[in-house]
Amino acid sequence: RLWWMQRDHRLGAGERVLQSTPVSFDVSVWEVFWTLMYGGTLVVARPEGHRDPLYLERLMSEESVGVVHLSASMLGAYLAETRLPDSVRLVVSGDEALPAELVRRFHDDSSAVLLNAYGPTEAAVDVTAWAAPPDTETVLIGGPIANTRAYVLDATLAPVAPGVPGELYVEGVQLARGYLDRSALTAERFVASPYGPPGSRMYRT
Repeated sequence: RLWWMQRDHRLGAGERVLQSTPVSFDVSVWEVFWTLMYGGTLVVARPEGHRDPLYLERLMSEESVGVVHLSASMLGAYLAETRLPDSVRLVVSGDEALPAELVRRFHDDSSAVLLNAYGPTEAAVDVTAWAAPPDTETVLIGGPIANTRAYVLDATLAPVAPGVPGELYVEGVQLARGYLDRSALTAERFVASPYGPPGSRMYRT
């Protein structure tokens, strides 16, 4: 996840990333470690600061923040009160569905990239991503990030045709081992993959 972020959204030396997500949430992993791995500067918000749009705007302006994570609900609340500083070049939104109307409103007043990221807890933060364009009508979850594979399969684990409903399965290095002390649930949700090398597993989302 961190290597992919650097490959596709390169962080320059000294560039500033806002760390506003509570550390009990997985998003904080990339906020902290991506920044420190690649020589960026971490701007740490005060406790509960992520709930205050005007405080965030002031902090990002004063610190010339370039990258920030805002959930869809927080992004909506933020844009209702203020605008993104010109220093912000990338906004990552995850945790919940991103409405198309919010994407268009975002682009009305910002030239930053808005990245819609999707990932279940069982797969270490994010597994797919999509840069939402200004004319978005339908928000997509995008394609798999590096070292990740995603399949839409039927009940027999066969790929479905485009437009046919199926279940999303995720495979890759970031999958969890399973659920602690819940072997039956682990066996149900983490299944052998017929598409990867021997021993590969997929997570049924």
